[in-house]
This record gives sequence, structure tokens and C-alpha cells, in this order.
Amino acid sequence: MMTGRAIVDAHDEEALAGLYAGGWDPEPQLQATVSAMLADVRARGDAAVVAYTQKFDFSGATVATLRVAVPSIADAESFVPAEIAAGLRLARDRVAAFHERQIHPDATHRDADGTVSALLVRPLGAVGCYVPGGTATYPSSVLMTAVPAKIAGVARVVVVTPPKKDGSINPAILFACALAGVDEIYACGGAQAVAALAYGTATIAKVDKIVGPGNAWVTEAKRQVFGMCGIDGLAGPSEVLVVADASSRPDFVAGELIAQAEHDPLARVAAVSEDRALLEAVADLLEGEFATACGRSDIVSRVLDGRTYLVHAHSRAEVLEVIDRFAPEHLSIQTKDPMDLVPEIKRAGALFIGNDTPVAAGDYIAGSNHVLPTSGAGRFSSGLHLADFSRTMSLVENSRSRMQSDARALAALANFEGLPAHARTALLREEQGS
Repeated sequence: MMTGRAIVDAHDEEALAGLYAGGWDPEPQLQATVSAMLADVRARGDAAVVAYTQKFDFSGATVATLRVAVPSIADAESFVPAEIAAGLRLARDRVAAFHERQIHPDATHRDADGTVSALLVRPLGAVGCYVPGGTATYPSSVLMTAVPAKIAGVARVVVVTPPKKDGSINPAILFACALAGVDEIYACGGAQAVAALAYGTATIAKVDKIVGPGNAWVTEAKRQVFGMCGIDGLAGPSEVLVVADASSRPDFVAGELIAQAEHDPLARVAAVSEDRALLEAVADLLEGEFATACGRSDIVSRVLDGRTYLVHAHSRAEVLEVIDRFAPEHLSIQTKDPMDLVPEIKRAGALFIGNDTPVAAGDYIAGSNHVLPTSGAGRFSSGLHLADFSRTMSLVENSRSRMQSDARALAALANFEGLPAHARTALLREEQGS
């Protein structure tokens, strides 16, 4: 493994292997343990959910403590620091505005002969939002998942979140739930909560789709229940790639790497630039007090020592190749003309443009969604957006003249594929019109 602060050449495949490694590939033991937990919840329902909650989160958990009442906005706000409440209100409004702009009506078309074709958009019936909790507090994840669900028209939005050791849910999470219009809250987390949402229990009715970030146990559980319900994706550790040039501020570049490093010891952080002097300045900051001044130094140091990549590219094409192959969760472009690069970028979860747009803005109050593809999934999937909370149905209504015109061609294709009964449904309608 490369030393975290070493500058590597963009051609050095061996040094960059860890940066480009992707995919969800958990250890067999984790897969087996999660599988057993899912089977247990499926068989024993609430009793299994309670037992796992007692084991991992709150020793006093009972069936009665699973359901948590959704408070009124006023009641919940009274337990939240004023500055945090104001920030969550701002975030809710920005998230709502960003996702309301994604609303699309049914796409309906009528041809000259009267034939109608349409794509109908319908909201999902029930969505489960996983919100990390316990020792951490992520009210922002409530807003990122529940607010778009409600805008899409989902009738039943459920939040599951691990309780603290005393059995309570952080007031900021409850306030965010109230702001977002959440319908149900359950004090349980981990694979057992995912199982409850997928299979249903006496207390927790099953949902159509599970969304939201979580740890490896949650992510593996989502993978295994896919098919019983939908999922948004498989979320791995945090990632960022900063694109910089000679005009970039080294502290801004290093700051983004450290910000993502503090998320998780398995985070991957990188910067790419054609300017080696810039990368050397960034490396110096990562070696010094700047890297640990904000706290969480143990986690940050582990990422900087083993999962940080400073990549020297020799051309614009090489910069784009690094972006394309990494397909980062977060892409920060801090070059002199950052928008100039955007048309050529094909693979990234979310883009943050210019010196005045830290990735943290997207985490909280920019309005864009912070539930994003990781581990290379940006090659084939997108960040959470409004369409994730709906499904589509196609509609066709042939005119009589269209059916008469199409009957022979339709029948010929059906017969060619060995489906004569299909062909007959066309020919019957041809006969009807003759």
C-alpha cells in the first residue's frame, strides 16, 4: 500500500489499484451473519428485532419501545438548539426546492391516427428510510430521504434508526422527522431493521423500497433483501476526488480530503492535478497540524496513511481518465475554469464546482442529495433523486386503423418467435375490421 502522502504518477497502475478498486464485496462471515439475522427476523418477527436491539443498542428494548411517536414540529423543536433547528429548516427547504424541480408529469402522446401512448408516473406506496443513529446523529439523512419521498407522493414514509444506549432517539432526528412529514418512526437499526422493513413484522409493516446510508451490516442486509423490496443502492465508505491546478488553494484541496477522511477509516480520498507543486503543497498540509486540527485525528490519520492518493497527471486527458476510472462519490473541481471540465465528466456521484462550494454544502444545505453511489457504482447508478420514489407504467391505446395496419406485421413477428397464440390475437382483430 502506498504511503498516504506520496505523490504518484497517473500512469502508475500498481499505486492506484486501491483507488480504482470498486464493487461491494463483503467478507463471507459478514454475509453469513447477516443472512442468519434476516432469516431470524423473517421467522420470529418482533421478537427477533427486539433481541438484536437489546444486544447491539438498548438493553431495555421491548416490543413497546420499537414504535416512537412522531412529534409535532413545535414539540420537537423545543428540545433542539436554536441554531441546529434553524439549520435543519433551511436544509429542509433547500432539499424540497431541489427535488420539486425534478417533478415530471405523465408523458402522453397521441398520433395522427388517434393511437395513444404514455408513460405514467406513480408514487411508491411505502418507503423505509434508514437513518444511522446510536452513537452518531444524522438528522440530515432524514431530510435527504424522507423529504423527496413525500414530494413524490409516497403515502407511508417510515424512518428506522438505532436508539441510544438509554433507548432514546436524538431530538434532532425527531425534529427532522417532523419537518419532513414522516409517518412512522421505529427505534431499531442494523440488519434487523432492514429485515423488518423488507419482510414486515406485527409492529413494522413491510415497505416497497428501502433507502438511506448505513454501515456494512446495513448495506449487506439491503443487498440480500433486494427482490423482496427495492433498494436505492449499496453504500460503501465515503469518497472524494479533488481536481486542482496551479490556481487552486492547497488548504482548500487538503481540507476536502480531510473532511471526507473523518467520516470513516475506510474512506478513499484523492486529488489529481497537472501541477506537481500544488500537490506537494497539499502533501505538506496533510503531514502537519492542519490534518489533525479539527479532531477525529485517529480516523483521519488512518485514511491519510493508507487510503489517500495524490495523483500527478500529465495532461487534461489523464485528469479525465482518473475521474472516469474512480467514478467518485464526490467530485470537487477547484480549477481556474471549473465549468470548462464539466461537459467531459461522465462518471461521478455529485459535482461541487469552484472554491466556494465545499462538499459539505451538499451534505447539508445545498439542496442536492447526499445519498450517493460509492465504490465505483457511479459508473452505472445515480444519487438519490425524485424518480427513486416512484415507478412508471407504459400505456398504449391503439386506434382501429393502427391495429388494422399493424396486424400482419405483429402476427408475423409472433409466429417467427414460435408464439402462434400471440399471432392469433392480432389476426382476430384484423378479421374484426374487415
